[in-house]
Amino acid sequence: MAFELPALPYSYNALARAGMCQETLELHHDKHHQAYVTALNGFVEAKPELQGKSLDEIILAVKGDAAQAPVFNNAGQHWNHILFWQNLSATGGAIPTALEEKIVSDFGSVDTFKAEFKKAATSQFGSGWAWLVLDPSGKLAVTKTANGSNPLAEGQGKVLLGLDVWEHAYYLDFRNRRPDYVTNYLDKLANYEFAEAQLKSA
Repeated sequence: MAFELPALPYSYNALARAGMCQETLELHHDKHHQAYVTALNGFVEAKPELQGKSLDEIILAVKGDAAQAPVFNNAGQHWNHILFWQNLSATGGAIPTALEEKIVSDFGSVDTFKAEFKKAATSQFGSGWAWLVLDPSGKLAVTKTANGSNPLAEGQGKVLLGLDVWEHAYYLDFRNRRPDYVTNYLDKLANYEFAEAQLKSA
């Protein structure tokens, strides 16, 4: 069964007031994410050993295999973006109590968490992602991955939040100012209610 592009959980103009314009969403979701899905389906169709596998299974089956890098990159980007769209909210930025308590317990303060996340997102050279994960030890941690990789592939734990720092994610809204994009995400766009639900389901 072919993989499909998921619909956005909000309208294309829903995030404009929070710093992500309609054109960004149209291009990022309808063009970039769709391209990853289309490419992935083409690879799966041509590789019988991948047919019938879930997205997670494909990522774990091909990771680290240089010959399968195109499959990994497109599967990873599909996985990453499914989560990314759920990470955004027009009323984002407010951290629910249970998540805030866990952040303070594991990072020391919300400000420290945000500083660590911003450092990860801005120091990722080139294209990639910044993540808030519940690591295998049960503590919250900030990490980053290059290109299409993710915490699933790298065994970093359960994802609570993931921020796309490829230029296409922010260039229309913030030009080359990635730090401003990251700050805006943390303060206005991040769907911390989704992150708390991920934490509680871990």
